[in-house]
Amino acid sequence: MSSVGVSGLVSLAELPMDCWMSRLPSELWDVPLYHLAIPGSHNAITYCLDMNDRSPVDLMQPDLLQKLDKYMKPLIRPFVYKWAITQECNIKQQLDCGIRYFDLRIAHRPNDSSTDLYFYHGVYTSLTVQTVLKDISDWLDAHPSEVVILSFSHFLGLSQELHMLLLTTIRNIFTSKLCPKAVQGMLTLRRLWALGYQVIVSYEHNMSRYHSELWLHIPYWWANKCKAEALIDEFEHRKQHGRPGGFFVTGMNLTEDLKYICTHPTESLKDLVTSTYPTLLCWLKEQTPGSEVGSLNIIAGDFITESAFVPTIVALNEKLLKWS
Repeated sequence: MSSVGVSGLVSLAELPMDCWMSRLPSELWDVPLYHLAIPGSHNAITYCLDMNDRSPVDLMQPDLLQKLDKYMKPLIRPFVYKWAITQECNIKQQLDCGIRYFDLRIAHRPNDSSTDLYFYHGVYTSLTVQTVLKDISDWLDAHPSEVVILSFSHFLGLSQELHMLLLTTIRNIFTSKLCPKAVQGMLTLRRLWALGYQVIVSYEHNMSRYHSELWLHIPYWWANKCKAEALIDEFEHRKQHGRPGGFFVTGMNLTEDLKYICTHPTESLKDLVTSTYPTLLCWLKEQTPGSEVGSLNIIAGDFITESAFVPTIVALNEKLLKWS
């Protein structure tokens, strides 16, 4: 592992993003991961939504949209897809561009007699959870000094048996890469490298309390705003009350509602996100990681390759260096 030189002329934004963790200055190898700035992917597996899926729109969507989808599916589905896709790059491309936190929303398709699990956002993905997790594991094999945080949440249609099946799948795929909760008091890159751990699994379910491989759910600051300025105001308000003690996510993802979709019929979520990224990145550049009140940790966004989102977040770690 090599680090960049301790010179104010060097920007961490210039690191190769596929291996940015191992290329950080050695001074940062002993900083807890929950004090680093880490790029994240909101609703990470929506690049493969099943365009042929005939299942009902999931119950997380507005009632009116569910009813319209039921009776006017050919008309409504194009709108659903335009606003449900939050990432266009596949999982390996996201890893290559530097994403190290993944928001994974898990579902079992209704009326599916198999035990296959999928991701979902409005509709279900064509790829199974097992396939995507195997892709992540293969990528980690080729990048042994990179660490990822996988946040499993928003479970839809999972019985206790399916939760146990998912846990077994996680164990079988990642095996010795899984970092147990007992290590969290010394969770630095140097420590994880020494132990060979590369995967931290956060799990939004009470079973996480009883399994050593599953960390408790990581708090996610969700502003529920469709304008960049309102999003920033919400985060500034939250920062005044201090950050959580461990990992937490600042969700720089704009949220549309049915009214917004209906009044912007020619637009998509991508149009909304890309138009606001300049404002959001200006605010982001002023943020600081660390343990202080107002500091940030994981920052998650949509369409994470459409701007300098990832390099901007990685570069925030310069503020933790003594020479900065």
